Amino acid sequence: MAAILEVDQLQKTYADSNFGLKDISFAIPYGSIVGFIGENGAGKSTTMGSILGTLHKDSGTIRIFGKEMDAKDVHIKEDIGAVFDTVKLPGGLTVKKLERVFQQLYSNWNKETYSNLIQLFSLPKDKKISGFSRGMSMKLSVAVALSHEAKLLILDEATAGLDPGGREDMLKVLREFVKGQERSILLSSHITSDIEQIADRLIFIKSGEILLQETKEEILNHYGIVQCDPVEYQNIPSEIRLATRGNEVFFDVLVSDREKLPSSLQSKRFSIDDVTLLLMRGERV
Repeated sequence: MAAILEVDQLQKTYADSNFGLKDISFAIPYGSIVGFIGENGAGKSTTMGSILGTLHKDSGTIRIFGKEMDAKDVHIKEDIGAVFDTVKLPGGLTVKKLERVFQQLYSNWNKETYSNLIQLFSLPKDKKISGFSRGMSMKLSVAVALSHEAKLLILDEATAGLDPGGREDMLKVLREFVKGQERSILLSSHITSDIEQIADRLIFIKSGEILLQETKEEILNHYGIVQCDPVEYQNIPSEIRLATRGNEVFFDVLVSDREKLPSSLQSKRFSIDDVTLLLMRGERV
């Protein structure tokens, strides 16, 4: 399947920090939702900013819709909807007045889509944005991103601050967005249960380096997490060991193929959250 976004050997460093992106490479197929998973400071926002051109990359190639990304290309930017947790909308405006601003900015602004999303998200039209909660502001930001006919959404913590009902509405909207197989989403979230619900591919990043990228189906159907002692650990084929977490006596092991485990070991039931903890807090093998 063709990719809507291709990132190849992306590197980014900071003069006043030891942190940096280390050869980040991945592709997002059309019609997919890709979950971008990592702890604070892992490199998710830096990667997203580099893709959008709001941060200057040191090296690497970024292609969107088959073309190398140029932050000055207005047409490419109109086809991308971006929501960052740190971006603040003008507090002195109302939902109605904000629409007038974005109607001038985007040639493909869809008034009907915006109105429907404002209604779905139960946002007050005449209240100043400065009085919005964090969750309300995030809903409004997503409504804007979805209302200018974007083909690629880049969402950083889009479900942050939402109650369960609000998160359900948000996830429903995102699923609808990719239904036609012509659009895609790169979604980061600390709420891995949200990503597990809607993502079809997962990228795990730690300290500026991708640890694992795989389809969600492959991870849930073929990967495994086993609890074992050091002797049992040695019986696990080295080629399927990915990460370990625990102490010298007893620990968990993430494996890439549970069918290759010794008959004495069985994978326990696990979630994407369990995989995330092992990759982020455990040791790579």
